[in-house]
Amino acid sequence: MSESKPPPPGIYVPAVLFFKKNEDIDEEATKMHVLRLAQGSVTGILVQGSNGEAQHLSSDERKRVIRLTRATLDAHGFQHVTVIAGTGAQSTRETKQLNIDAKEAGASHALILTPSTWKASMTKDLILRFFREVADASPIPIVVYNFPKVTAGLDLDADTIAALGTHPNIVGTKLSCGHLGKLTRLVTSLPPDSFAPFIGRSDSFLPALAVSGPGGIMALANVAPRAHRALWDAWHDRRIDDARNIQRMLAHGDAILSKYGGISFTKALVARDFGYGGATVRGPLATTSVDQLSSTDADILDELIAFERSL
Repeated sequence: MSESKPPPPGIYVPAVLFFKKNEDIDEEATKMHVLRLAQGSVTGILVQGSNGEAQHLSSDERKRVIRLTRATLDAHGFQHVTVIAGTGAQSTRETKQLNIDAKEAGASHALILTPSTWKASMTKDLILRFFREVADASPIPIVVYNFPKVTAGLDLDADTIAALGTHPNIVGTKLSCGHLGKLTRLVTSLPPDSFAPFIGRSDSFLPALAVSGPGGIMALANVAPRAHRALWDAWHDRRIDDARNIQRMLAHGDAILSKYGGISFTKALVARDFGYGGATVRGPLATTSVDQLSSTDADILDELIAFERSL
């Protein structure tokens, strides 16, 4: 195993995966989405994060989508865009195999959730053992995915994540908990060249940068990748008022995505405003529509989309 490095600092998208109405993978819409994200100047694409419905895919489908993403990027001159694959499973054994599959399919890093089926048994020692065993066996560096909403409430604290970060093949975390105190402690506890703590929510993007976070892996970037890049550029150019104004739009947009159905609503919004894909999700999730938007929320999203189109 070569020396493990974190994903580069920047903006990552936990990409949605488009399905046809019969729930088959829509490859053409997915390729169009990957290309639009890359053209929006994102640093990397997370395939099969929570927004990519990883738990709804077979192992063969997982490999197929990783290959499709990497091939689409390479074919259009975006070889520099990083591909991270979500590989978490409920057993150590399966997670190890998914990491092997991810590398073979073209991913450079693996993002791994804490197993949560047996929540009552998941002590700190068992969680540490799981991630370390997986990291020992993984052919690619791993990023610890902390998202209590999808792990039955299991929420890793900064001390646990920092302990994992001393492993040579554990190179970062995605904090979808959005906890800025936790992010700050990790930024100031581990060297940035070996461990990258990414914020996992657009509503915390600017505050994360303000405490020297390396960037974010954020669902709203499916809709507005250029807006996220504009905030990044404004912050690093010290145009603080511009950065704050963009953060205002992202914070409201992030809340609206969650309010109206998350994954399916994100797809519906992309389909409406960018002309590809559809809102279909695999069951048991429910397909939603942009038609349910209140006039106030519609106005907020219209402002964000207009800003995105202006960039």
